[in-house]
Amino acid sequence: MQQRLPSLLDPPIAFAHRGARAHALDNTIESFSLALRLGATALESDAWVTADGAVVLDHDGVVRRGVRRIPISEMLRSDLPEHVPTLDELFEACGTDYDLSLDIRSADTYGALTESLARRSDVDRARVWLCDPVVDNLTERREELHDIRLVHSARLSKLAVSPELHAAHLRATGVDAMNMHQSDWNGGLVVLFHRFDVLAFSWDLQFEYSLENAFRMGIDAVYSDHTDTMVDVLKRETGAA
Repeated sequence: MQQRLPSLLDPPIAFAHRGARAHALDNTIESFSLALRLGATALESDAWVTADGAVVLDHDGVVRRGVRRIPISEMLRSDLPEHVPTLDELFEACGTDYDLSLDIRSADTYGALTESLARRSDVDRARVWLCDPVVDNLTERREELHDIRLVHSARLSKLAVSPELHAAHLRATGVDAMNMHQSDWNGGLVVLFHRFDVLAFSWDLQFEYSLENAFRMGIDAVYSDHTDTMVDVLKRETGAA
């Protein structure tokens, strides 16, 4: 059996990707609630802003009207399908005692999102992780978002420099974590990013063997559609309660 390398977070974070997506309609209150009942320690979604400034949770950021695909940014909150929740509705239904990862698909989202979070005194901002594929969007806002966790999400092949130089850049600019597809990580890369005190996050972990490998190489957070499998492997590999 592969020896487990240490993670920087003990235990690692178990993000339910779009809620309990394997068991319920994703990005709905029902899916998020089910994920927490199944034992997920964290939730994941994508954040978008409506034309009237509401932060909502949806994957694609568009609504179908017949053959048309209308961007959420062009719609009022009241005109969205009922199953699309706002960030506030998530907190009201599920509380705030979990980590929350939000993918930012547009730089315009940051303003409304930070305003929404600022209105919530019950949210631990150190447990909010904002993920962006454009690293400059994060570094430019590090001072403004000083108490929120920032995550660069990208494929290894898309990095403009070597992993070591990129890890050094994240460390120097205050980005907390690197999030890559599970196939991009190996134990050596995890150790490298940890050497710079940058957390290693991994997405698309859908099977027991891939979750086992991730935890054994010291990954700090995983994202999975299969909440029940993720929680079972987390407990077995790390002893998490």
